[in-house]
Amino acid sequence: MEHTVSSNPWASLWRLDPKVLYLNHGSFGACPTAVLRAQSRLRAEMEREPVDFLDGALPERLARTRVALAGFLGADPADLVFVPNATTAVNAVLQSLPLAPGDELLLTSQTYGACRKSAEFVAARTGARIVTVPLPFPVAHEEELIEPVLAAVTPRTRLALLDHVTSPTALIMPIERWVRELDARGVDTLIDGAHAPGMVPLDLRRLGASFYTGNAHKWLCAPKGAAFLHVRADRHGQVHPTVISHGYGGRWQAQFDWTGTTDPSPWLCIPAALEHLGAQLPGGWPALMARNHALALEARALLLAALELPAPCPAQMIGSMASVLLPVPRLGTAAAGRDCRQLHAWFRARGIETWLFPEPAPLLRISAQLYNDREQFVRLAEQVRECFRGG
Repeated sequence: MEHTVSSNPWASLWRLDPKVLYLNHGSFGACPTAVLRAQSRLRAEMEREPVDFLDGALPERLARTRVALAGFLGADPADLVFVPNATTAVNAVLQSLPLAPGDELLLTSQTYGACRKSAEFVAARTGARIVTVPLPFPVAHEEELIEPVLAAVTPRTRLALLDHVTSPTALIMPIERWVRELDARGVDTLIDGAHAPGMVPLDLRRLGASFYTGNAHKWLCAPKGAAFLHVRADRHGQVHPTVISHGYGGRWQAQFDWTGTTDPSPWLCIPAALEHLGAQLPGGWPALMARNHALALEARALLLAALELPAPCPAQMIGSMASVLLPVPRLGTAAAGRDCRQLHAWFRARGIETWLFPEPAPLLRISAQLYNDREQFVRLAEQVRECFRGG
């Protein structure tokens, strides 16, 4: 079944299939055509003279890219390194920790699954213990999230791995309070901000987390393979990349700049993505984030009305994504007897790309990016109502 995406002034900036309502930007992002063209030019230049590009010009180009990204993040360029994705950064930090048997890694029930597996790997190798803090969803107030984490700290807690924006529930977590309180208790913080850059304003200097990682391929719309790790200055010497290469033994950033031959064009396109997306609205990035936030809330309201459900969290805990709890479907409806994977296929067959997940309860998560508009979410709400409530 084919559907035409509702037109808006920005949809043509992307190469997304016009026959699909693409409402799942949060999973992998989507790169605008102008940024992909910039990447193609960089790749063509690299292939004309690989030695000049990779061995000659690359260090200075990475330095300039760091300056541009640092300005957007409220960071010092000296504290930034590039990685392919946030999961790689989490692994680099966890595998660099000098853990001993009985040391504790503090996670939550909403920690991103790949990062949880990274922590489990490190714990099994070192004898450390993972402490998982249950966090509620739905949630009425951020205090319901803050206190359980702080209460779980013990004298053996070495690091807290905390999401800035959770993947399944799309909650903006109270990381400022967490970082401040945990630092006062002598606990390092590793913030998985995979979704945060381009969704919420960041000031990493003020935040003061020991370690912070974010993806540039999601809400910044850089090419896939673009992410960063921010390490507080007093922690530089503690962190190494998971792949050791020629940079080892030199300055801290050089270890990450060269971990073997790779395509650095996703990193080098970050300034182009920042400039391109930031130029689309008169108010720049603040206006873009506000626009996407408002659309996500409007989309959530449409879904909640279709399912006759209350809001699972306050509006201020939502960025450019929102999740709703799916109800028990009525007998005889399309959703009855289908799991999340089968439901995804049902929506996809109707030209809708969305995201469903079974934990902590069956969830539907939507994303709002510049190429999305209200009409698309009206269509989704109609299909959700049919799927769960029937005609």
